Amino acid sequence: MFIKSLKISIIAIVSLANAHAFAQGNQVLWYKEPAKIWTDALPIGNGRLGAMVFAGVATDRIQFNEETLWTGKPRNYNNPGASNYLAEIRKLLNEGKQQEAEALAQEKFMGLKSEEGDRKKWTAEMASANKPAMPDFDDRSWKIIPVPSYEGWETVGLANLDGAVWFRTTFELPLEWKGKDLVLDLNRIRDEDFTYVNGKLVGNTDNLNSRRYNISAKDLKVGKNTLAIQVLNYFDKGGIAGYKDTRRNIGIYPVGGTIEQGISLVKDWKYHIQNNEPPATAQYQESYQPFGDLKLYFKDHRTQFKDYKRSLDLNTAISTTTYTLNGINYQREYFASAPNNAIVVKLSANQHSAISFDAELSSPHLSAKTQVIDNRTIALNVKVKHGALGGEARLIAVVKNGNTRTADNKISIRNADEVTLYLIAATNFVNADDVSGDAKNTLNKAVNSLKTKTYTAIKEDHVADYQRYYNAFTVDFGKSVNESLPTNERIEQFAKADDAAFAALYMQYGRYLLISSSRPGTQPANLQGIWNDLLSPPWGSKYTTNINLEMNYWPTEILNLSDLNEPLFAKIKQLATKGSVTAKNYYNANGWVLHHNTDLWNGTAPINASNHGIWVAGAAWLSHHLWEHYQFTKDQQFLAKDGYPLMKQAALFFDDFLIQDPKTGWLISTPSNSPENGGLVAGPTMDHQIIRSLYKSCIAASQILGTDEALRRTWQKKIEQLAPNQIGKHGQLQEWLTDVDDTTNKHRHVSHLWGVYPGNDITWNTQPKMMSAARQSLLYRGDEATGWSLAWKINFWARFKDGDHAMKMIKMLLKPAINGSSGSYVNLFDAHPPFQIDGNFGSAAGIAELIIQSHDSFIELLPALPSAIPLGQVKGIQARGGFEFNIKWEGGKLIGLELKSKVGGSCKLRYKDLTLNLETKAGEKYELNGDLKII
Repeated sequence: MFIKSLKISIIAIVSLANAHAFAQGNQVLWYKEPAKIWTDALPIGNGRLGAMVFAGVATDRIQFNEETLWTGKPRNYNNPGASNYLAEIRKLLNEGKQQEAEALAQEKFMGLKSEEGDRKKWTAEMASANKPAMPDFDDRSWKIIPVPSYEGWETVGLANLDGAVWFRTTFELPLEWKGKDLVLDLNRIRDEDFTYVNGKLVGNTDNLNSRRYNISAKDLKVGKNTLAIQVLNYFDKGGIAGYKDTRRNIGIYPVGGTIEQGISLVKDWKYHIQNNEPPATAQYQESYQPFGDLKLYFKDHRTQFKDYKRSLDLNTAISTTTYTLNGINYQREYFASAPNNAIVVKLSANQHSAISFDAELSSPHLSAKTQVIDNRTIALNVKVKHGALGGEARLIAVVKNGNTRTADNKISIRNADEVTLYLIAATNFVNADDVSGDAKNTLNKAVNSLKTKTYTAIKEDHVADYQRYYNAFTVDFGKSVNESLPTNERIEQFAKADDAAFAALYMQYGRYLLISSSRPGTQPANLQGIWNDLLSPPWGSKYTTNINLEMNYWPTEILNLSDLNEPLFAKIKQLATKGSVTAKNYYNANGWVLHHNTDLWNGTAPINASNHGIWVAGAAWLSHHLWEHYQFTKDQQFLAKDGYPLMKQAALFFDDFLIQDPKTGWLISTPSNSPENGGLVAGPTMDHQIIRSLYKSCIAASQILGTDEALRRTWQKKIEQLAPNQIGKHGQLQEWLTDVDDTTNKHRHVSHLWGVYPGNDITWNTQPKMMSAARQSLLYRGDEATGWSLAWKINFWARFKDGDHAMKMIKMLLKPAINGSSGSYVNLFDAHPPFQIDGNFGSAAGIAELIIQSHDSFIELLPALPSAIPLGQVKGIQARGGFEFNIKWEGGKLIGLELKSKVGGSCKLRYKDLTLNLETKAGEKYELNGDLKII
């Protein structure tokens, strides 16, 4: 039996509300109304389980995920014969035949896809059932849907649907069109359509090309005509998508005319789902999956309520909803406990017997089934379509007084004083090669851990566990009048407001999200952290390794979350094993390689398209994180055991892969690309920056460890022969080996500035002219960008020592994401768009770079402080060398700092024109004034 939790008194509720009000300025996100859409909801997570809290009054939705529920299964991703074509691809690139090289690479050099179902058979079966095409078909029972669905029918009511769907509408043919042939202009349809007019098939297309079908006058009649379209969607977005430019209409018009002279078909259509089980679509890599939904139904809460507030307290990682209804004050608390592996929901009120609701579990997975376990427990079982993974979730209710029963796969609770719900979930995933796990065993362990604890103890353990990460760093950028605004209104005001405190809140929100989605022993944070509600999420919600995965972990060291690197480092070990096979199969090389994407199953082969999928620097970039960890912590045991061995193997790959460019004599990386811009090329600048940095790190690491002296000489020679950074004819840092940069190109990737950030291949101290050229490249690229790209640019401008320009980027990132723009959603999730969490993480690191930089041979204080943050204080910010700082400034000037030396050694400080070389002792603290004088 669970020990019954204690009732919250009226005094406690009032105290909690006051605490929230006090902390609201820099610790809380809050709103005056429930979430309407997924990106309004508030995220909670414990690294393994994630949930989005909608906080509705009559109906509350908690959409949840478990980190290992993915599509796919263990399989071979590598094309064993790929290396046979490497020399020819290189030859074609050397001859300037890029298109031919890309075509050959697409055919022979990409990774293997998963097994495909019998699409031909399924399509034939669907197409043969064409009675809905007939004009007299009875569609009165069909539902209504807006057409076009520009971003897929998932966004207009058919979430998580793949399959066959019929659409029907009518149009009135005017008398003056009698005897004229018409054009039916539908533009894009995802994926295949069979289009009928008055029962006659007028078109069938199986791609994303525009649909413009001619209709003969003899098949039309004056007055009402019936248009029926059968849409077959195999994977990802579905529906009649229309034009990307939503101002352009789909419609019908006479041949020789224009759509503007025709009849618009942008309106509500009738629809019917014919079949929702299409055959498996072959995939290069797999997708992260939602698990399900917990919904709470309060039948007696449909009347008017008042004083509504929902919030997320970053200090405690607890989301709270409060409101008053019929004179009763209601409160709900939500959090994701790592110590107890559970999502917890506590419902209470300030009157006895006031809690009554029904609770149910559901899932978008077709195979989902719910069942009653006992009189206070229900279960949800899911199985991923066409994959090896499935799982079970359980909802357990602990009720104080009141009546509880389970029926119709729901938990029904009436007239309780308080209720605590525990939601737990697990899958059969063991590792990327083993899916023999037993979810029930994991769930039973979670149940046993909960049995001996009260709610109060579980909550206290959760807060203590969370705060050991969160409290390691604090930030204060002063007060703002906008702190009294709800978060959604504060976002709207930020671009034109004096609200530096909001940037501080956003910085801590990034830390909160990383603590919630990446804990030791879990999977690393993916493109959406740990939160996803779609069966076909954007980009599979995978691990994109040509910047996005790496950006997720930019804040870990500088913002004092070093332990949260563990999932990333564990992933790197697994990728190195898989990547060594890819290195042999594709390049006949030793070591390991990783291309631009990976998934739960650790695929390392090239994917998608040859013009961007063949990029070889993923392993080297991830190795940079290993070296950074050592630089910040000086953990020599980590370097010897984990860091250097993985870095070394990445370097050994390039020892074999690099070839001499016949034109320049330099060693170059080929084939590769400058992500995701310019296609397949030889010698992209980004590759050479990353490889040069990898070699330098390996040389330094091997010296520290006293090993591989011969290799050090080899690597030093490689560095000297490697293609250098070059300044082009426009004064820019060249993106490619040749000077072909287009100064009007506004591409979101600014890959050739990797050496500025996150690398240190180019600095003001070592290469001022090259740094100026890099800055010129960024000016040409422009400020406008997608969310994560804006975050990267914050870091660039910080390294360029231009804090005001960086602040401009921060304001652009924190503008409302509306009408498909970049910026921030209501819940402060980053909008690529759509949601990608890397922008949250990258910008948090970027704001830190405004305050401290240590990538050169010294530690610089307030190197790029914006004028918009004239005063502030940070505690716990980290610098390379094993140093931790508390820094305070006023009027834009440093007024004092405290330095803690974790391992001892020389600390070289710089502030404006002041410098200090301080010899430190391990564990000692040093207090300095604004003139860098020891106090």
